[in-house]
Amino acid sequence: MSKNKQQQQKRFKPKYHIKTGDTVVVISGEDKGTEGRVLRILTKKGKAIVEGVNIITKHTKPDAENPQGGLVKKEAPIYIAKLMLIDPKSGEPTRVGRKKEGNKIVRYAKKSGEVI
Repeated sequence: MSKNKQQQQKRFKPKYHIKTGDTVVVISGEDKGTEGRVLRILTKKGKAIVEGVNIITKHTKPDAENPQGGLVKKEAPIYIAKLMLIDPKSGEPTRVGRKKEGNKIVRYAKKSGEVI
């Protein structure tokens, strides 16, 4: 592969069907059926951190933030493919499409057709 192609691939940032702040539902895995709000997207790994989903227990040493140390429960990343957006109109899981409205590309819910 040429050097120019490698540089192009490094700059490429994938488009995902969810964004930070969206309400999503987990469609497979241990937390199937759990709803939560997207806190962060990890684009390089293809994962997202969702509030209340994929909770892990982490052992921590005492520090300024946590003087006692011990066990801390926090959200771990989950694959974006396991998440589905909640339709704002019906409240059910829906696929997401993109369409052009004027000069802007907007996301819309495929179930209801409503712009997200």
